[in-house]
Amino acid sequence: MSYMASNQYKIFPLNDSAITIDFGNVIDENINDIVMQLYQYCIKNTFIGMKEAMPAYASLSIFYDVFSVRINYTSYKSAYAFVEDFLLKSYDNIDKKENYEKRIIEIPVIYNGEDLAYVADYHQISEAKVIELHSSPIYRVYMMGFLPGFAYMGGLNSLIATPRKATPRTKVLAGSVGIAGNQTGIYPSESPGGWQLIGRTELKLYTPNATEITLLKAGDLVKFITS
Repeated sequence: MSYMASNQYKIFPLNDSAITIDFGNVIDENINDIVMQLYQYCIKNTFIGMKEAMPAYASLSIFYDVFSVRINYTSYKSAYAFVEDFLLKSYDNIDKKENYEKRIIEIPVIYNGEDLAYVADYHQISEAKVIELHSSPIYRVYMMGFLPGFAYMGGLNSLIATPRKATPRTKVLAGSVGIAGNQTGIYPSESPGGWQLIGRTELKLYTPNATEITLLKAGDLVKFITS
């Protein structure tokens, strides 16, 4: 198993056909900027056999077809060796100090969630204050996951950071806006879930077979608008 480390990152195989570059177990805007710059560079400079690039909070994973890479880049001893070299060169080619262009998405929210009163009581503040604190920041989509179109957003005010429910609900409606720890997110489709629900949006976050399947993408900025 190939493994490389530096004081900045680690590169390692995620599985037999995927590689990850990891910048640490952190939630940091500057690190996430680097991840997103690297992601965009890899997407624009894709190689034969590359299937997908997936950014997360502080890492980027590249999934590839081993056979395609092996037959098209024969000077490397393995498919993994080629993709590792591609990732290293890509990292060297990005400007770590340059901010990438971010979309700002406004999302209207009706703050009438089932757990709004619980979150207010948990922090000994009014429901109106919870709404004010939740709708004030501009959030960053650090990664997508859990469900198609589910965006993990950082930037939640610590005054309303609230643990997940001890027992998840068996059904959460699509569009439900919730809090889990120091993150906020929106359920793009009906599913079980344990986030504290404080509101709901009518916007569709996940549309299968559409040109843009998900409303939000990693790297986006989100502003909640009270409605």
